[in-house]
Amino acid sequence: QVQFVESGGGLVHPGGSLRLSCEASESIFSIDTMGWYRQPPGKQRELIAGISRLGSKNYLSSVEGRFTISRDNAKNTLSLQMDKLNSEDTAVYYCNSVPARAIQWGQGTQVTVSS
Repeated sequence: QVQFVESGGGLVHPGGSLRLSCEASESIFSIDTMGWYRQPPGKQRELIAGISRLGSKNYLSSVEGRFTISRDNAKNTLSLQMDKLNSEDTAVYYCNSVPARAIQWGQGTQVTVSS
């Protein structure tokens, strides 16, 4: 079963940028759609961005225009470029297939946006 390891989180000021990375333990080529999810403090985890095997992308409205998802099937990686961050983006960020498979959740990476 593929496992994911997320990295790249941290503390950033409002308006700043971060780039998150997700490494898969095996090939993601067979996974039709990969996604980034996040879980803000005290809230449920939500899907914020998805990308198909052929590169078609979809975003949650609150991040569209600020976040960019990408995948590298050859390197088995998924990335999320996050720009113009605000306090509402504070959350633990995860990658997984879409729909998500419970067994594939990693530890996530914490993103905190604060002045």
